[in-house]
Amino acid sequence: MVQQISKIYKSGKEGREVEALAGIDLEVNEGEFFSLVGPSGCGKSTLLYIIGGFIPPSGGKILADGKEVISPGIDRGIVFQEFALFPWKTVIQNILYGLEQRKIVREERLAIASKYIEMTNLRGMEHLYPKELSGGMKQRVAIARTLACNPDILLMDEPFGSLDAQTRVFMQDELLRIWDETRKTVLFVTHSIEEAVHLSDRVAVFSHRPGKIKEILPIDIPRPRIREEEVSRGQYIKLISYLWKAVEREVKGFS
Repeated sequence: MVQQISKIYKSGKEGREVEALAGIDLEVNEGEFFSLVGPSGCGKSTLLYIIGGFIPPSGGKILADGKEVISPGIDRGIVFQEFALFPWKTVIQNILYGLEQRKIVREERLAIASKYIEMTNLRGMEHLYPKELSGGMKQRVAIARTLACNPDILLMDEPFGSLDAQTRVFMQDELLRIWDETRKTVLFVTHSIEEAVHLSDRVAVFSHRPGKIKEILPIDIPRPRIREEEVSRGQYIKLISYLWKAVEREVKGFS
């Protein structure tokens, strides 16, 4: 639960204040896939990192399972846009890293890693290094590494933003398959309206900076989401059009 979160940064030598977030209230349900969309620079990623405990808010508080968030924790796992893999470690070594830090015994951590290698379709690639993987494969490793630590909440910051269009579509469907298996609570930042509609249960539209939540839109499209069927649904087209216009208003307000 996000309660009245604000964030002010100091900028430049004179310490000019830049207000990134202003009075954010948000509640995400357990097992929900919830996306954040809005103009560039509106504070979506900032909110994600505050929820993750990586940066402190200037005001307000975050509650996860009733406990206030003051630092990173194993209950919240994050997947970054830039993969963030250790280049000197193999696929399985990257996935094992968090489990090793938690001092889980070798047999158990190998079993856990094997489970998520299977889930993310990385079987046969365990001993490859990141430089030998495509962008989509690297992001699968990043997702598997995060899931291996069994967080309650999965925070995803534009995880497919650097992928080519075809790989991005494939990874969206892979993520839905994994989410359907795990039913993790997902908070997902994206600039793609189509991606948000395809993946989400609800979508929050951010205002221009300082970021506020202008509205939250339920995505009442039946699951499982089959892309070929979605594009022929009038409701799918209406939701995308509505969100585009909502974001466009904020972009124009920012310019």
